[in-house]
Amino acid sequence: MRGRLAGKSCLITGAGQGIGRSIAEAFHAEGARVIATDLRAEHLQGLAGMVTLPLDVTRAQDVLELAARHSDVEVLVNCAGYVAVGNVLSCTDEQFDTCIGVNVRSIMNMAKGFLPAMCVRNKGSIINIASVVSTTKAAPDRFAYAATKAAVLAMTRSIAIDFIKHGVRCNSISPGTIDTPSLTSRIAIASDPERTRAALIARQPLGRLGRPTEVAALAVMLASEESCFMTGADLVVDGGMSL
Repeated sequence: MRGRLAGKSCLITGAGQGIGRSIAEAFHAEGARVIATDLRAEHLQGLAGMVTLPLDVTRAQDVLELAARHSDVEVLVNCAGYVAVGNVLSCTDEQFDTCIGVNVRSIMNMAKGFLPAMCVRNKGSIINIASVVSTTKAAPDRFAYAATKAAVLAMTRSIAIDFIKHGVRCNSISPGTIDTPSLTSRIAIASDPERTRAALIARQPLGRLGRPTEVAALAVMLASEESCFMTGADLVVDGGMSL
């Protein structure tokens, strides 16, 4: 039985852990040819049946060279991300610059690398992983993160309108609090990890944290022909957190 993504060449950034890894696995299960990339090559171990490549999404030339080698990519998922913790007073220049580089500039780099070939083929789907902590809602101590994820939403709409006549769709997914290794590491360094985790769960109307597979299911839909009439949309998957 052919999967929903059979015959599609798909590239995912930040595919080593969490949401990105779940998307890579879901795409592969649906028959796609998956190119899984991550800054840390060791995180890509175990992704059987996929092309795994180290990639620093903040390095524009590296992205251009990758795009030249894989010009057949039809679906691009920008999932690489960085969460800076702090408010406007405690946020350091380094944290802010890293957020801009990983969360914002990377999307520009990837689009510049892979959009031209999509336009030539008159077919492509770009999926940006944003966040409900953006223009959708605020969260404490997420100044730089929220600013950059708001930029992701704006860039998604901009790419969508600029390339709609070239057969390229661009949509975003805004997760709420998802149970990922990144979240686990931030909880672990809190002054009271147990209370911190309980507080994160308590703010979820559905009474639990989200699962990476639940975000991946939306990514499959946006990558498939099921969503061929969707572009410029932001799909919220947050268990009611933003209500």
